Amino acid sequence: MTTVVPGGQYGDIFAYDDTPMDLESAPNKTSPLEEIGATGVKRAAGMIDEEFLPALRGRKAIKVYREMSLNDPIIGAMLFSIEKLVRQVKWTVTGNDSSPESADAVKFVEECMEDMSHTWDDMISEILSMLVYGFSWHEIVYKKRVGPWETDPKNKSKFTDGRIGWRKIPIRAQETHLRWIFDESGGVKGYVQIPPPYYKTCVIPIDRSLLFRTGTHKGNPEGISILRTAYRPWFFKKRLEEFEAIGVERDLAGMPVAMVPSAYMKAAEGTNENKVYKSFKKMVQNVRRDEHEGLVLPLEYDEKGKELFRFELMSAGGSKTFDTNALIQRYEQRILMVAMADFLLLGHEGTGSYAMHVDKTGIFRAALNTITEAIADTFNRHAIPRLFQLNDWKLDELPKISPTNVDPPNLAELASFMTSMAGLGMQFFPDPDMEKFLREV
Repeated sequence: MTTVVPGGQYGDIFAYDDTPMDLESAPNKTSPLEEIGATGVKRAAGMIDEEFLPALRGRKAIKVYREMSLNDPIIGAMLFSIEKLVRQVKWTVTGNDSSPESADAVKFVEECMEDMSHTWDDMISEILSMLVYGFSWHEIVYKKRVGPWETDPKNKSKFTDGRIGWRKIPIRAQETHLRWIFDESGGVKGYVQIPPPYYKTCVIPIDRSLLFRTGTHKGNPEGISILRTAYRPWFFKKRLEEFEAIGVERDLAGMPVAMVPSAYMKAAEGTNENKVYKSFKKMVQNVRRDEHEGLVLPLEYDEKGKELFRFELMSAGGSKTFDTNALIQRYEQRILMVAMADFLLLGHEGTGSYAMHVDKTGIFRAALNTITEAIADTFNRHAIPRLFQLNDWKLDELPKISPTNVDPPNLAELASFMTSMAGLGMQFFPDPDMEKFLREV
């Protein structure tokens, strides 16, 4: 029997089968290797329906987030600082042991990272677009390494070992996204896009791609943009700035007002009176603050010398009830708080200390470390195993890509630690790796 009940915070209607069933007679009880339930992400025809704000659903969200990232100086500064800090991270490859085969595998992955048609850092910058849109889809394009003299760019390589390597891992822009392809349990099987300039449908399977997301709740392939929680303060800030600019313009120019007899305003189209009315209407519009500014009001007088027409500027009072600077700054702070980047406002507010700056930047850099680790996890879990599988290279444990810390070590704290440990009898030298590390930092 099917029961339909209202429920949910937004008045959703749910239908469910309430036929009694015990575990022994459950039809899904077949094998522990089979998946019984589903992730529960709302979707239909390849479209995700998890967002409750209509303005941030589907392709509309991509347009909004694009405007936020490109047209707001506060968000732009936040994203700029994130990108530049992450680009200075060094990405290293480590093996599971010191055997010759493991060292060869590590060297192979390092070569693949350096042998692409684009730089590794440029690819990382493209991947970071997931922060704006919630996800970033990249197609893996392979090549056969046959040497630098190869005329076909699809196989051109610095190496001549004939192995399969990465040719490039380009982004498939979020603006070209059409829909997702799911399996029965909600897993992502592919990405469908309509890219310019030909706008032909492309279906890219997941086994040829890498999907980077800011979050994986319910297996939602679209993730959650870091700008999602900044949308509300951005929305109000944008309109406050528009109101402020209009207010300043009104204070400077005043509002034009023209008065004409009501008969002229009611005159038939094409008559002289109608033409006079239109000329006055055009006059007030040409005294521009915006294209619709100005009033045309009826004015009538008798034949005893009173005016029939008038044109003037109606001035505004010029006083402001609210401190728009404080209001806008409040919303700017909330926008930066979503990424722990509100330290960017220190100094602009006339307050703040060095200790506070260190604490806030430390939290920010720690958040960036989790982003770089998530990127490395995607490569280690999907890209590297596929690469070795294509080369029929079987290892008990594959090499891993690891990012260095975004936050560089404090030399004073490092020196104090080493001095204290040396006093307890710990010997740091001779150690070539330790010495190399200390010289680098």
